[in-house]
Amino acid sequence: MQHTKLQKLVLAALFAALTYVATNIIHIPTPGTNGFVNLGDCMVLLSAFVLGPVWGTAAGGIGSALADVICGYFVYAPGTLVIKALMALAAALIFRAFAKNGSRFGKTFSGSLLGSVAAEIIMVVGYFLYELPLFGYAPSLESAVTTNLPQAAVGLVAGMALFTLLDRTHLAARMKGEPVHA
Repeated sequence: MQHTKLQKLVLAALFAALTYVATNIIHIPTPGTNGFVNLGDCMVLLSAFVLGPVWGTAAGGIGSALADVICGYFVYAPGTLVIKALMALAAALIFRAFAKNGSRFGKTFSGSLLGSVAAEIIMVVGYFLYELPLFGYAPSLESAVTTNLPQAAVGLVAGMALFTLLDRTHLAARMKGEPVHA
């Protein structure tokens, strides 16, 4: 029992660190916006699928908020903590609901896809609502369309691709200490 808790804590810390790195180090320029998207959402989704609702929520929220703090986006850190934690929670709960039914690949793919879509909707709407009192309607809507929708698309595609790879190679199960039946 103690070993499992320690293993989850270590994996959560690892995923929080990976979320920070994927957010702050890996930038993909977006044409016409002078901005960029990052792979942070990919790691938020992976933490949800691998670690579950409790530890995945903590890792996704903390790693993302840490990225805002270290990069000087202090005004976004509280919103990011909540929004990314809610993303991970929704993704993990949907994934878990699908994991109880269906065939092995079908349940993991369907659950991860629907969980990812729900999580990215939470991200786009969450940042829109968070920015609304700070910047007003028009700038918040523009940010949602030009920054957060592309971010959601990249996070969803990258998260699904990486999770499918982890799932097919049974690496996600090994990380969780589950038995692997090839």
